[in-house]
Amino acid sequence: MIQNAFIKVGMADLNVTQRSGVLKTTGLGSCVGLTLYDAKAKVAGMAHVMLPASEIAKEGTLNIAKYADTAVPELIERMQKLGAAASRMEAKMAGGAQMFAFAANHDTMRIGPRNVESCKEQLKKFGVPLKAEDTGGNYGRTIEFDCDTGILVIRSVQHGVKEL
Repeated sequence: MIQNAFIKVGMADLNVTQRSGVLKTTGLGSCVGLTLYDAKAKVAGMAHVMLPASEIAKEGTLNIAKYADTAVPELIERMQKLGAAASRMEAKMAGGAQMFAFAANHDTMRIGPRNVESCKEQLKKFGVPLKAEDTGGNYGRTIEFDCDTGILVIRSVQHGVKEL
């Protein structure tokens, strides 16, 4: 892949592209990298989701890309503006690791698994099928999603390179 073709998606960020380009995000630990793709319209989107629900937001201006319940609808809307149809979209995702072991099995410490669950709930709500995932574990990931091919490449130090 050509380096200058990368479209960066930062932490708590989202982006879309049409016909070409590779969406890339790094530093996925407990965060989830969620990709949506409409192959017919050649429109791709990626969100770097940090937290499961916006109800816990404490910031003044809500960062909609930060939370699964606000990032997924926004991603779908931005893709539709480029000609995608929600009915043709398919999802792939990676991340959602449990990066640290905690003595207490408290739900608030399960950020990674909760992010994965929340993303899946949102996809179900919008009728978008999840075609592939590489989630869980206790290791970080970097992902690249090619708008031309619909291939999600996952890189990790511990597990090398995978394609979904």
